[in-house]
Amino acid sequence: MTKRKPTTAPATNDPPHLQPGSQVEISSNDPGFRGSWYTGVIIKRPSSKKPNKFLVQYTHLFEDEAGTTPLKETIDAVDIRPLAPRESTRKFKFSEEVDAYYNDGWWEGVITKELENGNFHVYFKRSKEQLEFGEEQLRLHREWINGSWTPPLAGDEQVKESDRAVTEAKMKFNKVVNQEKLKRDNAASKKKSKSGLAGSGEKLGSGKITMDKIFCKGAHVEVTSDEDGFEGAWFAGTIVKVVGKDRYLVQYESLRTDDDTDFLKEEFDDLHIRPCPPEIVMADRFQKLDEVDAFYNDGWWVGVISKVLSDSKYEVYFKATKEEMKFEHSELRLHQDWINGKWVAAFQDLVRYIEFGESFGGMWRRPVCYCLDFARSC
Repeated sequence: MTKRKPTTAPATNDPPHLQPGSQVEISSNDPGFRGSWYTGVIIKRPSSKKPNKFLVQYTHLFEDEAGTTPLKETIDAVDIRPLAPRESTRKFKFSEEVDAYYNDGWWEGVITKELENGNFHVYFKRSKEQLEFGEEQLRLHREWINGSWTPPLAGDEQVKESDRAVTEAKMKFNKVVNQEKLKRDNAASKKKSKSGLAGSGEKLGSGKITMDKIFCKGAHVEVTSDEDGFEGAWFAGTIVKVVGKDRYLVQYESLRTDDDTDFLKEEFDDLHIRPCPPEIVMADRFQKLDEVDAFYNDGWWVGVISKVLSDSKYEVYFKATKEEMKFEHSELRLHQDWINGKWVAAFQDLVRYIEFGESFGGMWRRPVCYCLDFARSC
């Protein structure tokens, strides 16, 4: 009697989400696709010689224009995760990190504005673009770290009492912030830039006069690169000269030439340069899930606190490399994004840590720093 060939690949000793037939999300390091996740199904492990590779079939990506042949690719295990959980209903807020569904994939961004029509402006760090999305096209951004979702789904047993306290503080803090936001929005409405329909891009290029004053010869700045191995890192430097429209020659403060005779100089466009972020005074230690910049190899690398080891030591997870490293408190700073001429920090971080003159429930914060104008001092 001959054995029948199995119709599906046999189970393996891999984690549940890497078993044949499992529905997953897949990321790509290809230029133009970083920061996005596409749904698919695990087909099999191609070869025992490639233990960390898996053959996947995409759900919404196809090999042909007609959309009849689903695309299949061999993907590294670190670029595969389970389907991200999503709350059935959620009220999104300004400055929350979200995934936006666009072009058949989920793209990581941050909410920069709540619109009167109920939609949201979402800013994408990698492409420096802003798009409009409805609430049904968004989900809270989560990271798959060490076999669990961070932050956990609301209602999950892993949700801590401290998280609920922060949520209550948010509601109180919103009352203070909304007045400041309303003033900014009213002022901004007088100088509206062209806006497209949902799904069309809006380059953040307003405030050119201010930018010209900020990015001038001798200005201290931070620069970043899209080169492999440097994604998510910012290095300090000084503008040597303006070499053209929105292009600058920058001399690094710590990186040197190959022959070590001088500090390295490189040209950058306006998408890869920003002012040095203002210092945010920490009133307490960092907490798990806080987004931070970690000083490593002469640069500031964007990461997330994955574990608090002590009052002065932390484990930081880096999305770009899928790595974790240990850092002292003095080697970390609260992460901020330079968006449309303003510094914006993650809401939950500011609500815990910015120390100033008003307190809600024992937590100190400075509402004016919720969205920072470059001209204002922290």
